[in-house]
Amino acid sequence: MPTHHSYKKIELVGSSAVSIEDAINNALAECAKSVRNMDWFEVTETRGHIANGKVGHYQVTLKVGFRLGDS
Repeated sequence: MPTHHSYKKIELVGSSAVSIEDAINNALAECAKSVRNMDWFEVTETRGHIANGKVGHYQVTLKVGFRLGDS
């Protein structure tokens, strides 16, 4: 019998002075503190702050999908 899941999506913004990947990981780590059953993410926007003509920090907007219920 196939298993059916229902999901909810939330939007987050992660930031990092190191890299875009680090910004994603920072957002997911914070989200994991309060959201269970995270299954996937989608990057919807990438931007950054410029300081003295260089990248000051990266900002990444994510949509995170998580399963509703305990399974």
